Amino acid sequence: MEEKVKTKSNKSSILWLLSVCFIAVGLLLFCQFYFGDAISDKTTFYENTHVNGIDISGMTKDDAKNLLNTTFTQNKNNIKITLKSPSKEWEISGKDLTFVGEFDKSLDNILQYGRDGNIFNKKKIENQIKKEGLNVNIPYQDLLGGIDSQIEIIANEIEILPTSSSIIFNPNSENMFSINPSAKGYILDRNLLEKEINDALQYNESFVINLPIQEITPNENLEDMIKQIKLRSKFTTNYAKSSENRKTNIKTALKNFNGMIVEPGQEISFNKTTGPRNNNNGYKNANIIFDGNYISGVGGGVCQASTTLYNALLLADVEILQVTHHSLPASYVPLSFDAMVSEGYADLVFKNNLDTPIFIKTICSNEEVSVEIYGQPFDDDITIKTKSELVKVLPHGGDNIITDTKGEYSNKVLYKGEYYRLKFPQEGYESKGYIQYIKNGEIIEEKLIRHDHYRPQDGIIVEGNATLEEGMTLPSNGVKYISPQKVTQTTIDNAKKKWKVDN
Repeated sequence: MEEKVKTKSNKSSILWLLSVCFIAVGLLLFCQFYFGDAISDKTTFYENTHVNGIDISGMTKDDAKNLLNTTFTQNKNNIKITLKSPSKEWEISGKDLTFVGEFDKSLDNILQYGRDGNIFNKKKIENQIKKEGLNVNIPYQDLLGGIDSQIEIIANEIEILPTSSSIIFNPNSENMFSINPSAKGYILDRNLLEKEINDALQYNESFVINLPIQEITPNENLEDMIKQIKLRSKFTTNYAKSSENRKTNIKTALKNFNGMIVEPGQEISFNKTTGPRNNNNGYKNANIIFDGNYISGVGGGVCQASTTLYNALLLADVEILQVTHHSLPASYVPLSFDAMVSEGYADLVFKNNLDTPIFIKTICSNEEVSVEIYGQPFDDDITIKTKSELVKVLPHGGDNIITDTKGEYSNKVLYKGEYYRLKFPQEGYESKGYIQYIKNGEIIEEKLIRHDHYRPQDGIIVEGNATLEEGMTLPSNGVKYISPQKVTQTTIDNAKKKWKVDN
């Protein structure tokens, strides 16, 4: 009985051992089938892998690279790419191209494809590639040099930048504003062209491509903008009593601004715009203020042109970057609202601080000059006014008597006690200038923009230098000595009236 039990036990052990062996062999075959690539560290390309139509199945990277180098080098000269536009065609020949052969990065990516995941997914991808194929197209930029440069040459021939419509400003016309229409542009779609060339090179050496040219139409509506252009300001000064030369100088300076369009953010210099004040530019001799005196000089009167423009700009709320007052007040504007200009010394500079252009029109009659500023209308029906304030009168020091020792005025005076008035004394002023913003008749804001000092001027009387001979009597010449000024309330009131100040 014990022997039977022992025999039965031995048989069970043998069966168990055989089962273990069968399982081990099955696992070994399974691992070999599913994990074989991991074990063997495979570095060849999947079966059914093609690069630019060339089969590299089962090859190592070096073998594949050598094959690609040989194939593309041999076939390069057979390449013929014809690019056509509606009016012209161009040919790119492989003979004019250089072979680049930058394959390494692309081949590394192909080798790595599908081998980063788990084993089961890797096997699935491998089987899928064997069935469906893996087709990779290396860009021509990595194969051939010279195509892109020839494309740029072609692009330079066919591309045309669009021309935006613009506003035409003719200040002397009844309809001052009109539109210069826009023109279409054309641009080559380089990205699409590169794709088409790459796709074609994958299967063909000679092919024709119609250039993908995009039409560009400016999207602008200047009609609405023209409707928004309004008169923002106008300022006028009188020059009826000026000499013809002085009038000519003012007109000559202002004509440089007539029809000017100033774009947003653009800065304008009066001196640069009007050019040098000389006879070649049409300027003539007329009185100018120099160091507190009126003297003759080319371009006299131009400061009235700059002052008229300056005040129009202020009323249009245009930003003033640079302005200078005269040494003597200008009779044609209130105190602190003159704008002296002098080459290399003083300039009027302004900047268009609006979001849209401003347009300048100048008008010159025989008695008056005016400057009009056009542009977008003021917000909320705002209007602008200027205000001149007399701070105080600066008294003059009366007359100074000088002796004509050099005989400069011998045609006026010869003897001691004989007098000729060369210059009257003039009082000076301290003044301020303000800009007022007005809405519905009320001042909503007031800004100080100027604080000026016009220095007083002493009078000058010239006395002769020769001694009066015995028995000679000088006739009275009516020159009266003026004493230093004393400022009274009457002096202040007269100054306010004379200079049109508002306080």
